Amino acid sequence: MTRAADLHLHTRHSDGTFTPAEVVRRAGEAGLSCIALTDHDTVAGLPTMTELCQAAGIEFIPGIELTAHVGEREVHVLGYLVCYTEPEFVTQIEHFKEARAQRVAEMVTKLQTAGVDLQASDVTSVADRDSALGRLHVARALMNRGFVRHMDEAFHRFIGKGKPAFVPKTRLDVAAAAALIHKFCGVAILAHPGISGLENQLDGLLAAGLDGLEVWHSRHTAAQCERFLAFAQARSCLVTGGSDCHGLAKDEVLIGSVRLDYSHVERLKEFHAWTLSKGS
Repeated sequence: MTRAADLHLHTRHSDGTFTPAEVVRRAGEAGLSCIALTDHDTVAGLPTMTELCQAAGIEFIPGIELTAHVGEREVHVLGYLVCYTEPEFVTQIEHFKEARAQRVAEMVTKLQTAGVDLQASDVTSVADRDSALGRLHVARALMNRGFVRHMDEAFHRFIGKGKPAFVPKTRLDVAAAAALIHKFCGVAILAHPGISGLENQLDGLLAAGLDGLEVWHSRHTAAQCERFLAFAQARSCLVTGGSDCHGLAKDEVLIGSVRLDYSHVERLKEFHAWTLSKGS
């Protein structure tokens, strides 16, 4: 059987609905031999995932998904194999989590001003204690309280860009995100370029310090995957892929829907080892 990986997964430690144990169980059922946890702006789930994957016989790649910006556009940068236990890195990530919590608090205040009686406790109740809070948590809370019928309605009416309770994220540019990942020995990959609206800026993003791009993603079309693969091959940069599964947060369980050939995992690890040797 061909070995396959899913290098883009989320848990309740950010805006997914599955626990780490549920992710590992479903990965095993999907026949995946390697997975990565890439929660938004947090590494809280990585120690548990390491233990669970070891017990399940699934190779684990520690990761994170950082939020960055190019102008007014939000861009996500995946960091793989980062030394996530380094105190300085942990401190920086905690700052990101605090900024997320402040953003959610401001959204709740704006919702209340707009006549929606949502409380901060409604939002935190749908997240784990150490979760990196985000708009999906607010949307879930709005749905649970009956203010909206489904998650999409929360974005369309209240918390989407340009809506009454929208609050922009703290700005981090792509070069800074890549530099942070590299500082702590990680590999920086542009997440889902096909849904970022920046396809014509890929060369500039690579020049900002990224090591490659996520070619295969659950929301990429076959044509996009072919185009991104050709782009990456022409520039000899890394390619990765993953489902971007958020559990049931986005209505569909996606684990295993994107099956990255294991040869790309091997290249990722080889590149990581090369960067470590170069820096020693």
